[in-house]
Amino acid sequence: MIIDTHTHFYDPQRPAGVPWPSPENKLLYRTVLPEHFRAVAAPHGVTATVVVEASAWSADNQWILDLADTNPMLIGLVGHVDPNVPTFADEIARWMANPRFCGIRCGGRFFEDVHSGTFLQDMETLAASGGELDALVRKEHFAGVIAVAQRLPSLPIVINHIGHMPIDGEAISTEWEEQYAALAAQPNIYMKVSAVMEQSVIQPAPTALDFYRPTLDTLWAHFGADRVIYGSNWPVLERAGTYATAFQIVHDYVHEQGERAYAQYFWENAQNVYKVAHHNG
Repeated sequence: MIIDTHTHFYDPQRPAGVPWPSPENKLLYRTVLPEHFRAVAAPHGVTATVVVEASAWSADNQWILDLADTNPMLIGLVGHVDPNVPTFADEIARWMANPRFCGIRCGGRFFEDVHSGTFLQDMETLAASGGELDALVRKEHFAGVIAVAQRLPSLPIVINHIGHMPIDGEAISTEWEEQYAALAAQPNIYMKVSAVMEQSVIQPAPTALDFYRPTLDTLWAHFGADRVIYGSNWPVLERAGTYATAFQIVHDYVHEQGERAYAQYFWENAQNVYKVAHHNG
């Protein structure tokens, strides 16, 4: 059993089109549906996915949830609901009524000043609803993420894509060590070890595990096996390599950590944070 907690589905052929990606993006501007994901992921033992929003259109939350009704591989959605608007609480109540709706994702701009508008109040509402928060952030936003984590210790916060740390195959800089340590000091912050090949400063990205090992060692040292979560960022990861290669890198690394760590990274932590139920078969 393996849960991929970071995939995107969209269809430019729908009557309304899509807000992202743009037609100029020749790689990503195509129909991407559960059957396409299953074809690339199932051969590696991936049995379920938590979809992450790729559209600011509220109606697209429902579109993904409708896909899940007929695709049991889709067990959760991290949706899109903007904070700092008067309707936030109503929207959260509406979406969280669906058991597959796990929470929302917020970009870095919301963490530049967490005291702006009603952001903190809205995060309190999210926490009270039982939802989680995915944070698509970079290093300059970490202080804001930490402030939210301290204010709301019951709110699980999942950093996406290892916080966009560049990977060069060398030992992690002291600055990044300190940044990861500060994040990990908050027990409700989790690290989604996703889009790893995309963070490589060399593109197309190297395929050897040892190139990524210093980064993975650092993440495991700070967050431990109980706060790292598997995500691929498919299909966006195809900018850097194939699903097969990206999966193999983390699979081989986590396999070295032992059976317990393997279970935690690939499904148990996802079940705990996203509150999704999934069983083989």
